[in-house]
Amino acid sequence: MTTPEPGVPASDFVRDTVRRDNEQGTYGGRVQTRFPPEPNGYLHIGHAKAITVDFGVAEDFGGICNLRFDDTNPETEEDEFVRSILADVAWLGYTPNEVVYASDYFEQLYHWAEHLIKHGLAYVDEQDTEAISVQRGGYGNPGIESPFRDTPVQENLAKFHGMRAGKYADGAMVLRAKIDMQHENMQLRDPIMYRIRRGHHHRTGDAWCIYPTYDWAHGQSDAIERVTHSLCTLEFDSHRPLYDWFLEHLPLPAEKPKQVEFARLELTHTVTSKRRLATLVNEGLVDGWDDPRLPTLSGLRRRGYPASAITDFCRYVGVTRTNSRPSIELLESFVRKQLNATAQRRMAVIRPLRVVLTNWPTEADGTPVVEYFDVVNNPEDEADGVRQVPFTGELYIEQEDFAEVPPPKYFRLSPGREVRLRGAYFITATDVVKDADGRVVEVHCTYDPQTRGGNASDGRKVKSTMHWVSAAHAVDATAVLYDRLFSAEVPGAETGEPLDDLNPASREVLAGCKVEAALADTAPGQVVQFERIGYFAHDPRTPMLFHRTVGLKDEWAAIQKRQGK
Repeated sequence: MTTPEPGVPASDFVRDTVRRDNEQGTYGGRVQTRFPPEPNGYLHIGHAKAITVDFGVAEDFGGICNLRFDDTNPETEEDEFVRSILADVAWLGYTPNEVVYASDYFEQLYHWAEHLIKHGLAYVDEQDTEAISVQRGGYGNPGIESPFRDTPVQENLAKFHGMRAGKYADGAMVLRAKIDMQHENMQLRDPIMYRIRRGHHHRTGDAWCIYPTYDWAHGQSDAIERVTHSLCTLEFDSHRPLYDWFLEHLPLPAEKPKQVEFARLELTHTVTSKRRLATLVNEGLVDGWDDPRLPTLSGLRRRGYPASAITDFCRYVGVTRTNSRPSIELLESFVRKQLNATAQRRMAVIRPLRVVLTNWPTEADGTPVVEYFDVVNNPEDEADGVRQVPFTGELYIEQEDFAEVPPPKYFRLSPGREVRLRGAYFITATDVVKDADGRVVEVHCTYDPQTRGGNASDGRKVKSTMHWVSAAHAVDATAVLYDRLFSAEVPGAETGEPLDDLNPASREVLAGCKVEAALADTAPGQVVQFERIGYFAHDPRTPMLFHRTVGLKDEWAAIQKRQGK
């Protein structure tokens, strides 16, 4: 991947288009884009790419980018979604030139619709949407003209005024553009411009009972704002001729916006359809829009993904004309790389097993001696310094770090084997305590006082170093481990229904974890590394609840190795 020189915009076909327009003086050297989400759900990783393209192109060319809410459907849009989108854009590090709404332009759009009617380019159709859909035909099949297509202009105007005035029931009629029912592009077969809907709008209330469709509102909103380059994803490629047709038939300046399409972002083991995501939320299959298993930006934020790792990933994927589905492991590699450099290290035992050091010294009153060890906070950043961690005669280690009957090549703690406790001492297991079911619940060990700091004075080596937490100083915590929400690499590829591939084991909640006391001071949302386990984010709302962001293993590197790259 080539890194551009400082101050020189990166090269891709979108930026090349903008660069050519600037060289030709198409917009007088002006560059203006917009990010136009519909507030009917939370933003997801695919939107993150669109944001980096929309804002990034404007920034690269010294232009501006608006955040425009495409709020033309009162039945699905809510203030909650508006607030979440504003928060997500800010979290990713972008500041819009203006925050605007398609609903700001409802009056102008209405008058422009009147203009098309007066010029015989739009008509009111009293058929229901099912009949209209059938008459549009299909690819290779001719369309059938509506019996209302040649209604006189004044009659169309009267009906359209009546639609706005609320004289007709929902669904009784629509306004359609009059283009070409035989056109090979289905988008140009007299598309619908307005529908009657009496839903309460989150901004305009009940002032309107007719609402513009996306295709009618979008390009005209671009024109009103003086957008130069309307950047959108490839599924709108077939809509571009309609986008241009509307602009050409309205009384607009010669300087009209240009639509440019690029590939959307999908990931393996992930769905980004807002309809599918809404189903997951509404049916209680996940715990809301910010569930850490979801690809929503609020879910990724709660899980501990750094915003800059997401934007770096989106820029790395790049701007192309071909849809692709990068591996989710690639995204995780960006997250892991950044957290490795920035996250402080802490010791936490998520499946605790008690260890008793039978030869540990006691004070005169019989209480165990407490020692303190300096432990580095982040080996990647000396400025993070060290912290003191208490050590005494009773500890917790991970259950998997002890085996009464060790399998081959098992080098962790087992009877008679010596291991290192990170930064502390060498210990050797001597005995175990079991419960009534025969499970080991406590391991007795001896420690070697000549190995303080984790190094033997006689130079002997051990094959395993394990993390630990002092039992007397441990703090209780809950850790949540995550697997893929969808087990299939492409959810629904076999059945056509992505929800068929939901992974029932996508989450494991571990209560009763034992962690060092310093973790109680972790700020909400802060990510730390649980040594030997992974990176964990402190939940923003629930104290001492930690979500595993990513593990320590670089799965993307393993994939690349298998592919010989």
